[in-house]
Amino acid sequence: MLENYKILTVTHKKTNLKEIGKFVLKPSEQENTASQLNKLKAQFDIEELLYVSTCNRVLFFFYTEKTIDHSFAAHFFQAVNPDLTLDTLESIEEYALALEGEFAIEHFFEVAASIDSLVIGERQILGQLREAFDKNMEWNIVGDHLRMAFQHAVIAAKGVYSKTRIGDKPVSIASLSIQKLLRANLPKDAKILMIGAGQTNQLVSKFLAKHHFNNVTISNRNPERAASLAKILGGDTFPFENLSAYDKGFDCIIVCTGAKEPIITSTLYQKLLSGDDSKKVIIDLAIPHNVADDVIHQFNVHYIEIEGLRNLAKENLSFREQELHKAKDLLKDYIFEFPTHLKQRQLELAMRQVPQAIKAIKQKAMEEVFRKDLETMDDSTKALIDKMLTYMEKKCISIPMKAAREAVIG
Repeated sequence: MLENYKILTVTHKKTNLKEIGKFVLKPSEQENTASQLNKLKAQFDIEELLYVSTCNRVLFFFYTEKTIDHSFAAHFFQAVNPDLTLDTLESIEEYALALEGEFAIEHFFEVAASIDSLVIGERQILGQLREAFDKNMEWNIVGDHLRMAFQHAVIAAKGVYSKTRIGDKPVSIASLSIQKLLRANLPKDAKILMIGAGQTNQLVSKFLAKHHFNNVTISNRNPERAASLAKILGGDTFPFENLSAYDKGFDCIIVCTGAKEPIITSTLYQKLLSGDDSKKVIIDLAIPHNVADDVIHQFNVHYIEIEGLRNLAKENLSFREQELHKAKDLLKDYIFEFPTHLKQRQLELAMRQVPQAIKAIKQKAMEEVFRKDLETMDDSTKALIDKMLTYMEKKCISIPMKAAREAVIG
């Protein structure tokens, strides 16, 4: 049973993040992801399949008797993406990791527990796995074997998160910047001016929404992006080219743009203040900095910059890595227990017919084999015999079930 679990995966550990996209299923007008996966199942004689795609991994989790060797991997990924070059397919081991049996289960559990993540301890992967599993289940691509593996991987991951500190201390710049903002004790209705709407500020916006900051104005060169973030936050937008005319006041500026020179100069900052000389929070997440040095020195500001956040992120990541060995040891126990749970499930399926078979024997005895004998008896005697047979029926069901369970556990 365990030997039929197989994985083909392309991850950040073997492949450049930009290259991972080559191994992702790409839906077309003719075929959606569900039909592509069903086609792969049929083409490669795969019994069950779970497909997971994130920003730093592509994972195909199989239940099949097929051997996942070089030839299988090359042909499989050629079917996933016909545009892959011959050189890539011939050297597929340089990109993809192939695992079977216990090694496949171990890897899947480590992925769920974020031990194999690009950022160790980030629980987002568990949500991504759950979403992928639910979709594959809806598409009727996974079955009982992968369901068992997924459910126990979730249990193992939750055990790792609860019994270790692998997920403690934030390590993303976006998260850390909001932690710093929270320590500044700004009220939830504080006026926040966000300049830039790129990937970093998109992540920051999610944390702002999570912590219920509801008075945010976004200014960006691309007004559509600004409007998209404003929708998430329930905020407003302001034209980037007219930033010097912004006069609504602010308690905090969060800035991250691709500008090569500071965009918040002392002149612009003075205009943005509109005569307000109270202390402000400035979060500058850009490299190079978007805030000029003289703004920091001339005005009453609490300045939070990316280098300091990066150093803190490194410290926090180092802390998580110290918990890694403890997490791996704990995960080994869950992996060790999985074959027993799998055997118990196989036993349940195999024994599922026993109760119906015993009930059928009782019914035949009453209605056919001993029917004439029962007809000569009074009602109280018939009731007693039925009661005795019902008792025997329950015992005949429980005894083999109990013996089989003990055999599996033993």
